[in-house]
Order: sequence, then C-alpha cells, then structure tokens
Amino acid sequence: MFSDCFKPRIDRHTVEITYFDDTGPRSSLRDFDDFERAWIRSSGFLDNGKPVLMIPRADGQLGRVLLRRSKETALWALAGLPGQLPVGRYRLSEEPANAQEATALAIGWALAHYQVAPIKDGQPEPRQLEPRELVWPKKADRDLVEAVAEGISLGRDLVNQPANVLTPQALEQAARSLAKQHGASASSLVGRQLLAKNYPAIYAVGAGVDSDASRAPRLIELRWGKSGPLVTLVGKGVTFDTGGLDIKPAAAMAAMKKDMGGAAYALGLAHMIMSLGLPMRLRVLVPSVENVVSDMAMRPQDVIATRKGLSVEIGNTDAEGRLILADALSDADDEKPDILFDFATLTGAARVAMGAEVPAFFSNDAALAASLQAKSQSCGDLVWQLPLYAGYQRYMKSSVADLNNIASVSLGGAITAALFLQRFVSAETSWLHMDTNAWNPDARPGRPKGGDLMGVYGVLLWLKDQLRAR
Repeated sequence: MFSDCFKPRIDRHTVEITYFDDTGPRSSLRDFDDFERAWIRSSGFLDNGKPVLMIPRADGQLGRVLLRRSKETALWALAGLPGQLPVGRYRLSEEPANAQEATALAIGWALAHYQVAPIKDGQPEPRQLEPRELVWPKKADRDLVEAVAEGISLGRDLVNQPANVLTPQALEQAARSLAKQHGASASSLVGRQLLAKNYPAIYAVGAGVDSDASRAPRLIELRWGKSGPLVTLVGKGVTFDTGGLDIKPAAAMAAMKKDMGGAAYALGLAHMIMSLGLPMRLRVLVPSVENVVSDMAMRPQDVIATRKGLSVEIGNTDAEGRLILADALSDADDEKPDILFDFATLTGAARVAMGAEVPAFFSNDAALAASLQAKSQSCGDLVWQLPLYAGYQRYMKSSVADLNNIASVSLGGAITAALFLQRFVSAETSWLHMDTNAWNPDARPGRPKGGDLMGVYGVLLWLKDQLRAR
C-alpha cells in the first residue's frame, strides 16, 4: 500500500527538499542562486514562519521545496509535506544522520498519505492520497517503514469503522484475514461456547446481544511462529460501549465506536511483527463484545465468575473492559508467556492525566517498564509509565465478592483499573498494560482526526530490542 510512496532513485524530474534554518548559515541564503534568493525574499518566507515554500524554476516548473526545520521529532518532521506538494518525485538534500532518523522520516512520509475511509454502500471504501514519491533515504530500513505504516493504517481503519459495520463478528473476520495473510492460525469461541470453555466474564459483558450472531460475544485467537520466546498480546475489543444499564450520557457515548482500540492496537502490532518475521512465538487474544442496554445485560450489584476463579461484584456496568480482559489475561497467563502485553481504551482517568496523545502504561516488571519508556522517548513515539500503587487495592474491596469492578473512590482511576487487571496475572509473568485513547481529537500532520495507535512504533522497536537481548 505504501510502497508507491517511495522510489529507489532520482529521475530528471526529481525535486529537492531543502531544510531551512531560521538561524545559522542557511539564513544568509548563500546556498541559493540569484533567482531563488529573490523568490524567497519576495515571498515573505523569511518572516512569516510558514513551514513550506515552493520555489519555481525560471521556466515555471517546480524547482525546489524549502522546508523550515521544525521542532517535531523525526517521526513527524516530513508528515506535513505530501499533502502540500504536487504529485511528483522528491528527494532530501541532506541524508539523515543515522538509520533511526532515516527510518522515522520515511514512516512519517508514508503515514501522511493515510486518509480516513468514507462509508459507501454500508462498507468503508479505502482511500489514500495520490502518492508523492520520496527517494528512499539511504539508511532507511525499508521493510520496517512499510510494516509500521501498514500496521498503523490497519489499526486506524478498524477504529474508524462505525459499530454497525465493525461488529464483533467483523472484528473476528479482520483477525482471520490478517492470519491468512501471514500464514498464522485463527480461531474463536462465540456465544455460549465461552461458558462451556470457562470464559464467564466475557460472556457476561456481551450476553445482552448473544442472540444476534454478528454481535454475540467472542474470544478471538491468533497464533504465529514456531520458535523463540512466547509474546502474547491481548486487546480489548468492545466494538461499542453504551455503558450498559449504567448508561453513558450522549456526549460520553459519541466516540464509543473506538472502544475496540486495544484490539486494533494488538492486530496492528501483530501485522508489524509478522511482516518483519521477528523471531518469536506470537499469540494474540481479542475478547470482543458489545456492551448494551438489554433485558439480558448484566446489572449493577450482580456477582459474576471469572476464568481465574475470582468473583467480581459489578459496581458499575460501564467498567466492562476490565472484565473481558480479566478472562483473556487469565488464559494468557496460564501459558506462562515470556512477555504479556495488553492494550485497552480502559479509563478516562488516563486521558485526564496524560491527554489524548500519550498512552499511560503500567508494569509489574521494573526493568521492562524502564526500557520501554526509554525506547519510546528515543524514537519520538512517547508512552509514559504510571505506578501500580498497591495501596489503592483497598478501594477494590467488595462485601459479597472477591473484588469489585470499580473503586470506591473516584481518584486514581487508571491506577485502580490496572490493579484490577493485575489480580489476573501471576507475579512471575512479565506483564505490561497500556491504557490508550486510540483516537486523535484533532488533525495533525500524518495523524488525521480519528483512530490511531499512539506509541506503537516505540513498542515495536522495544520488542525487537527484547528479542535481541534473549
């Protein structure tokens, strides 16, 4: 999909992209000919602060693109360009200093071509900006660029689909298509099969639409790879969340098609891993449900069972994501993976603390957590660790069950949610939980308004480092 955005070499029509510094030797315009200097001065570019100036040749054709050097990380430094440039072939006048910078610049260039697919005849119609071709930076890892751009595009497409299109059944089909693409295996448990195989919490959350085959609750599984460490990814797949009987107000429900963003994250990352052939055994688990208002929906103060054997009192039906994750994490933990990672649009509290752009994460493994945060900072795709503060466990107590699905206080909601999940993972398992927004509330270069996988590039690079270290 994104390979058309790059070419291996220049041709006679290739246009140079030249960085311009507001301070330093380039501000003297010594590197430009007389015509270019006159154009730059007359355009007002020296003073207007605009990021891009297109300089024609004397014959009227585009001769050079002037790009003001920005404070953006390399990942997004070129992302604002393709949408402003005419169709054609371009090259950087300065080769990036190293492979990490070259690869990041190319990823941003590719993702600038992504556009949200409109819905036509009831289905999304894939759409992409007509390719603006960039001559590959010499040090760029081309396979990594294409895998990351494709994986993020897959995740964005899934999150952006409306809930009447992306039902639990449709999410399962997306996972099966991904498995087929990469020679992986895929399977599922649907409806009452969940009860027969001991996934009672997943069933309880999705029971309200069990009679509808396309919307019935399910656990989707994907497996790939025959050797290496076992890495398990769990993704929350609530394809729509009304809040259940504790129904959300309209404003809070408006973006709830994105509540399967954790599943999109896991599947997008799985695509990257499989495309790159990383040396691991990969397992992906996606519990997928709709949380609806129904005569069969779970009720406040119900007590439900979980796969692990812990009973849970339903303090609020809108805290459903942690319930389906509990069963999936218990299953994953039973297999004793080398790394267990879950992704979820779990709490508004994480967004209050971190904003929409920086996912919060938690871990019971200090070394893994520190290395993930460091990698995310170095590559410009930031995630940030919050503490698993054990003192807050007291807020999850129930008088009738082993624990409550909500805390008795409103403060520290992201932490108490993570502590709930921790109850379903063994202390010996290296586990990381990411609480992500999965949604851009506004558009920025390379990141249109809508679904997104914030931090996933950093997670992928971190995983590669972990595999090299083993």
